[in-house]
Amino acid sequence: MHELRTPVTVVCGYIRMVLKEHGGPLTDKQKKMLQEAERSCERISALVAEMSDLGKLESQELAVAQHDIDLAALVAELASDMHEGEDRGVRLDVRVPTRPIVVTGDRARLSAAITSLLHAALRERGEPGAIVAECSVLEGTAPWAVLAVGEEHALPSLVDAGLGTPPPFDEYRGGLGLALPVARRVVEALGGALWSAPGDRPRAGSALRLPLRT
Repeated sequence: MHELRTPVTVVCGYIRMVLKEHGGPLTDKQKKMLQEAERSCERISALVAEMSDLGKLESQELAVAQHDIDLAALVAELASDMHEGEDRGVRLDVRVPTRPIVVTGDRARLSAAITSLLHAALRERGEPGAIVAECSVLEGTAPWAVLAVGEEHALPSLVDAGLGTPPPFDEYRGGLGLALPVARRVVEALGGALWSAPGDRPRAGSALRLPLRT
């Protein structure tokens, strides 16, 4: 992965230098073209980082920290900064209990995984309306902390699917590159699972479960 990261970093660096006019003045048209090139370069850089993380997670080389995390508070915090879809009339409704739902995991990596789920759901909403993010506790053979994200009508069956062996997770969607495959492997590394809505509309929602710390 180093063979990819180094040239991408160099290219991004030179683009930023030119934008700062270290090589001479730029016209407005040139600045606009370079700004678009910079955004594309940043997307490639993020994709390379995701590829690196994915490879390390699959080979179990990536360390995943273990700390107590209030999943409900974390979801509320992440959702407050989420503005995807607002220009299309899509809003994010967050439903979390007032009491903590505590799990054990890597806060930074779990935050990235949840953000990816929220982004994917908001991007895929094809018409104005709400996407719901709901945290709850699922009592099965062992207690699970569950986050379900999707269209409201899909949430009950989505949550219930977490009681047994969850349905497959549709990870290559949402225009998010490798963010969802990385999210799935992070959640699995924390002892949990990710899945899509059961039935013929898997993109109606996604959910994750993590062992509840009792």
